[in-house]
Amino acid sequence: MRVRTMTAAPPTPWSSDLAEPQINETAFVHSFSHIIGDVEISSNVIVAPGSSVRADEGTPFFIGENTNIQDGVVIHGLEQGRVLGDNKKEYSVWVGKDSCITHMALIHGPCYIGNNCFIGFRSTVFNARVGDGCIVMMHALIQDVEIPPGKYVASGAVITSQQQADRLPDVNPQDKEFAHHVVGVNQALRAGYLCAEDSKCITKVREKIDTYNTKANNDSQTQTQRSIEVYNSGLDNQTVDQVRYLLEQGFKIGTEHVDKRRFRTGTWHSCHPIEARSVGEAVSALETCMTDHHGEYVRLFGIDSKQKKRVLETIIQRPDGSTKPTTTSTYSAPPSSSNGGYSSSSYSSSNGSYSSSNGSYSNGSSQLSSETIDHVRNLLSGGYKIGMEHVDKRRFRTGTWYSCSPIETNNPSQAITALEECMRSHQGEYVRLIGIDPKAKKRVLETIIQRPEGSSNGSSNGNGVSYAASTSSASSSKSFTPAARSYGVESGATATLTNTRLSAEAIDEVRNLLRGGYQISAEHVDKRRFRTGTWYSCGQINANSEREVVGILESYIAEYPGEYVRLIGIDPKVKRRVVENIIQRP
Repeated sequence: MRVRTMTAAPPTPWSSDLAEPQINETAFVHSFSHIIGDVEISSNVIVAPGSSVRADEGTPFFIGENTNIQDGVVIHGLEQGRVLGDNKKEYSVWVGKDSCITHMALIHGPCYIGNNCFIGFRSTVFNARVGDGCIVMMHALIQDVEIPPGKYVASGAVITSQQQADRLPDVNPQDKEFAHHVVGVNQALRAGYLCAEDSKCITKVREKIDTYNTKANNDSQTQTQRSIEVYNSGLDNQTVDQVRYLLEQGFKIGTEHVDKRRFRTGTWHSCHPIEARSVGEAVSALETCMTDHHGEYVRLFGIDSKQKKRVLETIIQRPDGSTKPTTTSTYSAPPSSSNGGYSSSSYSSSNGSYSSSNGSYSNGSSQLSSETIDHVRNLLSGGYKIGMEHVDKRRFRTGTWYSCSPIETNNPSQAITALEECMRSHQGEYVRLIGIDPKAKKRVLETIIQRPEGSSNGSSNGNGVSYAASTSSASSSKSFTPAARSYGVESGATATLTNTRLSAEAIDEVRNLLRGGYQISAEHVDKRRFRTGTWYSCGQINANSEREVVGILESYIAEYPGEYVRLIGIDPKVKRRVVENIIQRP
């Protein structure tokens, strides 16, 4: 393509070859960027506005295929110093394929960036090698080191010694997904920019837009008619949206009722079948069931006729007359937006919404503690399943727990809603949260979230998920299911070490991680950066002895007084974290 800013390198005392950029025809280089000198840009590369790739001092440069250079990026090199590229030739700067150099980053040669790398906003890489698959977050400095492949550099980190580089943690699968997503988005932008410069391509797009606008106007009229159908409905707007969404997706609708006495046993009775073809008919049938069974619980459910399973169970009436829905199953329709469409977020709990903020969920008026919400979030993000159990005071001592309704969702809000429903259904009893590893078919967490006296604080410690059983008699007891056992110590176990700064729970966690073949490391962060989640690695712990590991952890605690220190457990097979537990607070 035509690039107005493509210029040859100027003559200098060290070079007078006047080398010009070599840009593949499939690449997109914005006219507001600057490409100077001996720069080779491979296929499907995008160079965004405001970027400067200047091979006028250090030379040559190489940028691999499918890589994106975002707005404000500066790539430059010193006259002296070279790196060996993947083609065994010397370069001042080498950037591999499928990599992403994000906004305002500085890449200064001699420098090597491997394949599938992510360099975050305003980060600097100088006189360094960054191996394949590394992720460098925002405002980081990497200088005079070689980063091994597949390592993660946190935001604000300063890596200037090889020892620091060798102690960096591995990249998580979630981080890889994020980096690949960014690359994919920029490839879509490249295609869009190229299309915008092609009259034939842009004409087709405009025709599609005109067709879409016509359809949108028709859909708006239909939505208005739907609203007229149900404007007199006594149901909550959320329930009406659920009904509409179920019908639009081709699901069937059913209703059930139960009185107060049988509610605890889960013995529901069906209302008349609903064979509605419109939202108005379905809403009318629901209201009839609610009227016929006034003073009882009534719930709406959706049925996937192909898979022959329920996709939604939500209580739409309670004995006290409340009609605000409470979803108790794994599926929730998206709420209607102001324009008549649907947003991507799921319905929030009746007790408060759970919005993401700095990686955590707002507690609102939820019965659950923020710690329990963090447990739920971390379990689901780690690919674990969630369950619940309850037991009264008398059976608590014997460890005979009973299961609540299964939770088959990956949505934190829906899982939290189900937990709250179980707690309400079993007030005056113990309720505990269960984390299950579906691959290993074992429990990774048991924590009490409700006690008879009304306390709803989780019994486990730490800010992240603690994949070790609590040492209390409740959480270390056997499940009522014989095959299911806790991943943790047996009831009554005590730490073998004394005179330690670590709690007994932390020592139990270390013991269980070592028994399970997991790796152990630690991270620290000061008060200011704690809110942003910018943790720094203390380093990998290679000891296999419990006493040695505890000793090393204590040394980290002593090394970082007045800071947060957390214990990290890593599954070496799947290369992901299984424990994040704070063992020291300021």
